[in-house]
Formats: sequence, structure tokens, C-alpha cells
Amino acid sequence: SSSPSERRCRLRLLDMTGLQDDDTDRGPEGMSLWSGTVALAKACLEVSKHHGECLKRSSKRRKGPSGPSASPPPVAVDVRADLFVNGTSFAVLRDALGAAATGPLRLKCRDFHAEELSVAGTVSLLESLDPSGVRRVDLRFNNLGLAGLCAVLPRLAAFTDLLSLKLPYSNVDVRRPAAVPDAGLRCLAAQLGRLPGLKELNLGSSRLSGKLRQLLSDLQAPLESLELAFCYLLPGDLAFLCQSHHAAALRKLDLSGHDLTENLLQLLRRLLEEASPSLLHLDLMECRLTDARLEALLPALRRCSRLRYLGLFGNPLSTPGLKALARQTAALPDLRLVVYPYPVDCYSGDPPRPPSAWLFEDAVDQERFAAVSAELARLLASAGRADAVWTTGLSRHGALDYFTL
Repeated sequence: SSSPSERRCRLRLLDMTGLQDDDTDRGPEGMSLWSGTVALAKACLEVSKHHGECLKRSSKRRKGPSGPSASPPPVAVDVRADLFVNGTSFAVLRDALGAAATGPLRLKCRDFHAEELSVAGTVSLLESLDPSGVRRVDLRFNNLGLAGLCAVLPRLAAFTDLLSLKLPYSNVDVRRPAAVPDAGLRCLAAQLGRLPGLKELNLGSSRLSGKLRQLLSDLQAPLESLELAFCYLLPGDLAFLCQSHHAAALRKLDLSGHDLTENLLQLLRRLLEEASPSLLHLDLMECRLTDARLEALLPALRRCSRLRYLGLFGNPLSTPGLKALARQTAALPDLRLVVYPYPVDCYSGDPPRPPSAWLFEDAVDQERFAAVSAELARLLASAGRADAVWTTGLSRHGALDYFTL
């Protein structure tokens, strides 16, 4: 029969994933992922400290003439959580992970997010994590550069459950003069190739012009989510994607921030045709899509029969162009969320110029825009698509995470 202590404590796993919103700007009414991580780290440290004190008292009580008797093994609880850390919370999480190795609360990370950390700080936290069960590592705004990424990524080889790696804003620019730029790229490509389960990769805001084939050539399995926003891709990069084994597997694709001139536009059409059986999420924000360019893209878009999300914010489209889009995509049964731009004909006076064009709500004639929104809603309703949400709200932009697709 079980002992009284075993009967009292049956909890072995506490799953806290999904309790906090991944939004560091949330107000006091909600707990952000950052503040939740800090609170959890402090709780682990307090429990570890209390546990240590209890062990000391117990050890003193148990000492007899023949020396200390054996203490019952401690009852440990695995705490599964998503962790978000930056420079201000680094120390407390580092200490909590250290305490968790031997304490009664053992932190088990599902998704690990780190911002604005040094290479050494990032490496130390990754080495402190229990690698089992980590499905995502998100390292953004860390200014790591190619050399830093090549120092950090080898630590991920132990993360056998890793599916998603996000490295946006990593200060990678292949166009900079460097003594051995290809050596750094080869190193990064080799490290990516050592992640056999990888399904999602985000290299957003890295300048990868002409180097996509080299970077992705060592990947062992096709990617299902590829985010390359503002990566200064060249036609050769898109041509590689069209011919790669990734194209037919893509469920999520983000090519925001690229000037879709004729060469890139034709290649994007080919890529969408290749990805059409699987694609669920497409983001083309700030791609300088005019009505004519969007019209050229529509046949390929209509082939994406499973598409759920389309992001077009920040493109210079007119009201007639948006109406044509609504009519042409109404037949896509799963397209439930479209983030569209303020129409160019709804701006007061002359619309702003690129590259910052089509972004500023305060330059929009709100009465005119309200009429256009109502017109789009009526058009969708008449097509039997009142269920579709069309919005300019960036708060909903990118609402479909890879793990919710």
C-alpha cells in the first residue's frame, strides 16, 4: 500500500502552457508570457528554498545514535510551461532552471522565447533547459549575426522534439563585405540540417539575397511553414523554392516586404501553384501589390482551395481591386480571415508615398472607408460568405500560428 505522503501528493505534472498570452504589452487585467515566466521562476525558487529548509530540519530530527537515517525520496512535480525571457528577467529564469534540476518543481519548457540576450546568455539558458518536449525555440531581436547563430544553434541538436525555429531580426546580412561570408552561411546551413524534425523556420528581416538555396540545402525534411518577410529575396531565391521539396508541403508562407515586380510576381504564381494543395496561410504584407498585380495573382490564389488566411495589409489596392478580390476568393470555402489595406481611394488628398505608403490610418477618410467596408460586407454576404472576416486590424494580423493550423 502507498505511504501517507504518497497518498497526499499524487500530482506529478502541472501543465501551464497556454495560460498566458504571448503579448508583452498586455495590461494589468491579463498576464503576459513575460510576467508569467517571471512569476513561475520566482515560485520555483521559493519552493526550492522552502524544500531545502525542510530537508535540513528533517535531517536534524532524524539524526540518532547510529547517524542520520535515510530520508524519503522527494516528491517532484514537472511544471510544463511556455517561457519568455529578456535581459531583465534573464537572471531569475537562469536561477530557477538551476534550482529545478534538483528541486521539487522541475521546469519543462514547451515553447522558449528569448529577446535581447547575448550569445553567452542564450547559450547558457538553452543548456539549462530540459531538451525533451521543447517544440519551439524563438530567438528574436538578439542581434546574434551569423557568428552568434553558429555558436547558438549547435545547442539545439539535443532538442529532438524541436519543430519550430524562429530567428527573425538576427542581424544577418549576406550583402555585407566580410572575409569569409560563405563560411558563416555554410555553418548556419549545416546546423539547420542537424534538426531532423524541423517543420517551421522564420528568418524574417535577414538579408538573404541569392542565398536561399545554400541556406536550406541541408534540411532533411520539407518545411511546412516558411517565414521570409523583408528578406530581400531575388528571383533566383523564389525559383529555388518553386523547384524545392518544400513547395508542395507548405502550409504557411510569409513573403511580406518584397517588391512584387514582374519577375518576382511570375515566380510567386508558380510557387503558389506548387503549394496550392497544402497552403493554409499566406502573408503578402507591404509587397507593393497594385490592382493589376493582384489580378495577375488571382488565378493562382484561387487554386489554393484550403487557404484560411490572407494578409494583404500595406499594399496600394483600390476599392475596385478589393471588390474583385472578394468576388474571386468567395469560392474558397475555408478563407475566413483577410487582412486588407486601406484602399488608396479612401485617403484624404494624395496618399502617402512608398515605402511607408498605405499604412497610416490617420490619413484615411473614415466616412469613405466605412462605406467601402459596408460594401465589402454586402458583397461577401451576397456570395454566401458572411462568415468571412475582412479587417484592416493589424491586431489580428498573423493570427494563425503554425501549431493552430
